[in-house]
Amino acid sequence: MVLETLNLMHYNITSLVPDTVPVATVPILILMCFLFLKWNHEETSSIPGPGYCMGIGPLISHGRFLWMGVGNACNYYNKTYGDFVRVWISGEETFIISK
Repeated sequence: MVLETLNLMHYNITSLVPDTVPVATVPILILMCFLFLKWNHEETSSIPGPGYCMGIGPLISHGRFLWMGVGNACNYYNKTYGDFVRVWISGEETFIISK
């Protein structure tokens, strides 16, 4: 009889968790979503170039420079955005100025 009371298989696990847990998780999830959006928000720059887009823009920009080479990538960005372009190379903001 003592072993049966110690055996946790006889207890319903949902009765051990209070009903307030789902109610408490909703504000926490909303707060986490708000902090995630605030963290990834970037003010719009007046300099044209690829967008930041939660860090994907710098990865694409750097990958394009590695794949196409500096000259071809600069020509691509100048045709796409104009003579003064903001890109990311190795995670740092870089400006391409050409005429």
